[in-house]
Amino acid sequence: MYSDTDIERAVAAGAISADAAGALRRYLADHGTTPVVDEEQFRLLSGFNDIFVAIASVLLLVALAWIGDSIGPKLGRDGPSLMAGLFVAAAAWGLAEFFTRQRRMALPSIILLLAFAGGAFVTALVAIALPIGDAAFQGENDRTAALVAAAAAAVAAGATWLHWRRFRVPITIAAGAAAIAGLVLALIAFAIGDTPALRAAMLTGAFVLGVGVFAFAMWWDASDRERKTRRADVGFWLHLLAAPLIVHPVFQALGVLDNRVSMGSAVIVVLLYVLLAAVALVIDRRALMVSALAYVLYALSALFRELGAVGLNLALTALVIGSALLLLSAYWHMVRAAIVERLPEGFRAKLPPAHEVAVGQPVSA
Repeated sequence: MYSDTDIERAVAAGAISADAAGALRRYLADHGTTPVVDEEQFRLLSGFNDIFVAIASVLLLVALAWIGDSIGPKLGRDGPSLMAGLFVAAAAWGLAEFFTRQRRMALPSIILLLAFAGGAFVTALVAIALPIGDAAFQGENDRTAALVAAAAAAVAAGATWLHWRRFRVPITIAAGAAAIAGLVLALIAFAIGDTPALRAAMLTGAFVLGVGVFAFAMWWDASDRERKTRRADVGFWLHLLAAPLIVHPVFQALGVLDNRVSMGSAVIVVLLYVLLAAVALVIDRRALMVSALAYVLYALSALFRELGAVGLNLALTALVIGSALLLLSAYWHMVRAAIVERLPEGFRAKLPPAHEVAVGQPVSA
């Protein structure tokens, strides 16, 4: 099975013409049960070899981190190791030169990117912190630790930018955005210090960053309304990042994550998720809902536990949420079409086209 990304690469390589690629896409849209733009496709596996290479890569990277941890300087007795981070980052880049740049393997590329970004962050963190010493990360020196973390996050953001320039893996932009979010939150911690106002400031900062990442994701989406290029994949990963940044501070402020769940807070949680589902329908991004799903599951499970259904709380939560999501999935296209057609024309022009599809029927030309 071939994705739109594969067709795009075939056109770039001269294997088929742009007109032939367009004709192929129209044929698939006309003879499929749903249009490609509505399926939120992204490439994760091209075959079992992706899984094989991913497992081998993880084993190699873990082994290198273990070796580096045993020979290199580290922060404290059990802290991160300089050589472990350096080995992982260097190996991940080297492996990406073949499996990403030449073979274009999706799952290994994602794993190698995350390993590279994490290795770069650890390397920078230890390299900056070692001259300062462990004492700078204890007690009254929390602001120093925050400043070091901010510097390491800045290095990780720069490293992911270089990785994007070289390999163009769609998840790289989201990884860079996460690094920048960490940089901003660390700077907030440095500016405020360990005071009672820190928690509220961090939650507010995370929420604002989440809204910013969401807006950034919408910018990528708007540049590819038909979801035919790599830009749509970039938007997908950014939406996955934006949802927890938005939802986590809200649920934390409600006390849901501190096991303080009441009927009122549970109702607010459900209403927030319904609002999130409405936004996901409008922008045609299921990823936005999936990324925030864990928080809703936790909240409802805690509510059922408070109501006395201790033995069945997880089962009841899964039943309610699973049934609702399956029902929404079955009628996603019709519900979305009904919502989008009521929006202003100027706003609709920036969204993916809405297609009302009869269940089990092909899309008409």
